[in-house]
Amino acid sequence: MESYRKLLLANKAWVEDKLNVAPDYFHATAKDQKPEFLWIGCSDSRVPAEDITGTEPGELFVHRNIANLVLHTDFNVLSVLQYAVEALKVKHIIVCGHYNCGGVKNAMLRKDLGLINKWLRHIKDVYRQHARELETIGDEQARYDRLVELNVAEQVQNLAETSFVQKAWRRDQRPCLHGWVYDLRTGYLKEIAKMPPGSRLDDIYWFEEAENSTGAG
Repeated sequence: MESYRKLLLANKAWVEDKLNVAPDYFHATAKDQKPEFLWIGCSDSRVPAEDITGTEPGELFVHRNIANLVLHTDFNVLSVLQYAVEALKVKHIIVCGHYNCGGVKNAMLRKDLGLINKWLRHIKDVYRQHARELETIGDEQARYDRLVELNVAEQVQNLAETSFVQKAWRRDQRPCLHGWVYDLRTGYLKEIAKMPPGSRLDDIYWFEEAENSTGAG
């Protein structure tokens, strides 16, 4: 049997399981979505958002990219963010990285990887900003793990610097921003950062007219 056909068979089994528990399961989920959480995670196949959080369809609005970056020049993540904040009115945004992240590991190297160099450059910037701390860590794996954590914290900061988030903070006192790291070696999530509505930012990042802003982040 070709491998992709296993996915189709697994889908049929999954549907049957859901219908056995709740005959109207798909009718109910098809009506609307009202997720409380936006999840910005890594594209890594070992980090399935719903599985590791025990959530059901409709509970997480999910965006994934290499190394879970929130970039102010990435219209993909900004579009997801705006829709989640303004239309879905999520209460929490979670940036979730993971240890043994290939994107972070390659950003620590000097290899020319082609187009992805442009993407990983942002993680190199995180390394440069925290080089004093990172280069005091003698163990290579520990340094790698720490850069994963620092990268997550930086992306949470990037979220707070968007007009979409600031507008919602001022109007609705939401969302709360979270930075987590998933440990592939244990299965547990680790809390790294948290920014409740109205958290302190350097003045240069505040939009004075954020409530009227229609810009791209």
